[in-house]
Amino acid sequence: MSFVRYKDTAEEGDVVIIYLTYDSMFPLTLEAGRIFQTRFGALRHSDIIGTRFGSKILCGGGRGYVYALHPTPELWTLTLPHRTQIVYTTDISMLTLQLDLKPGSVVVESGTGSASVSHAVVRTIAPTGHLYTFEFHQQRAEKAREEFADHGLSSLVTVTHRNVCTDGFGLSDVADAVFLDLPSPWEAVASAKLALKKAGGRLCSFSPCVEQVQRTCDKLRSHGFCDVSTMECLLRPFDVRTIALPEPDLGQPSAGDTARTPQDFTFRSAVPPKDIPGHTGFLTFATLYPQVEET
Repeated sequence: MSFVRYKDTAEEGDVVIIYLTYDSMFPLTLEAGRIFQTRFGALRHSDIIGTRFGSKILCGGGRGYVYALHPTPELWTLTLPHRTQIVYTTDISMLTLQLDLKPGSVVVESGTGSASVSHAVVRTIAPTGHLYTFEFHQQRAEKAREEFADHGLSSLVTVTHRNVCTDGFGLSDVADAVFLDLPSPWEAVASAKLALKKAGGRLCSFSPCVEQVQRTCDKLRSHGFCDVSTMECLLRPFDVRTIALPEPDLGQPSAGDTARTPQDFTFRSAVPPKDIPGHTGFLTFATLYPQVEET
């Protein structure tokens, strides 16, 4: 199976997303004969194998059911095993837009971490693009390489174990965009500039602290990057409710009017939350314009 190509039927060895409720989902690799325990009872893998993605699957004992969903980068971000802190879909959608990613784009990323961003990037640049992702932690790099193979993405991703802050990317004139998710992103700016194509490109750095942003912006400007900007994406969901209000009492009816009993009336309204989800990180973007070689 592949995260970038949809198919209708679940087969043994496929990854499926088991949907219990809106905030309760689990990834599951199908193996005939195995059983997965849920709050609704035992879920046999064999009951999912051969069914269409999106089907309702009854759990053992008849206490409830789940849905077997085809994996997507968005669902994977919500259910992946966390090896590090991850970037979520709100920020991923913004960096995908600002980096101008599209099919055929070549992207350089560091660090790989739990590969939340990697899966979204690969889906966007497929089928002719490529992602070069770097991770300084060897075990995390190996695990990410295994996941990409299991998810049918190996031909679109190259995983390298390397500390790019000290050793650089080792790439030159290949990338349309660079994404940095590092404790010290300013240390990788010079190497990122070399990795970008001479025709120019875009760079994004994700940092949780404003002090990191300040140092990164200074380094970007000193290396010739322009249009440096920083933004923060805050999600503000609205709760749509049905509200019931009593009919206003306008006093006693005048002579000749028929008295009637006031009744409640209802309407739909979108109510903003009292508390907005907190800060995740700052996204810093910069542009490297075409480099003209001096003669």
